[in-house]
Amino acid sequence: MIIAVDFDGTIVEHKYPSIGKEIPYAIETLKLFQEKGHKLILWTYRTGTELDKAVEFCGEKGLIFYAVNSNYEGEEYDETISRKIYADLYIDDRNILGLPQWKKLYRLLTDGEKVKDYTKNFIAN
Repeated sequence: MIIAVDFDGTIVEHKYPSIGKEIPYAIETLKLFQEKGHKLILWTYRTGTELDKAVEFCGEKGLIFYAVNSNYEGEEYDETISRKIYADLYIDDRNILGLPQWKKLYRLLTDGEKVKDYTKNFIAN
């Protein structure tokens, strides 16, 4: 599965343009997804130096992305390519239902519970 993940508010607390404190279990969970064969794309508002700092922050913790703000490493963006990243799943604090705890995300994706069922239960409560 291809998973696109945001940085600010998702992997770290919102402190843009600085790097916020790591959100508990975010990097550990993402590394577990990688161990299970999932490809991770860092999909963030950050560009330039701020983006480099985010990638470096994750790299220092052993989290290396398949691609950064692109569908694959080396993709060259121009007006013929949509900025929308293709992914099977998007993890972002700005989702309509917010960001579940990272432990819950891991269980959702590895224990067989359907994301759709989680969403339905979240809305009902």
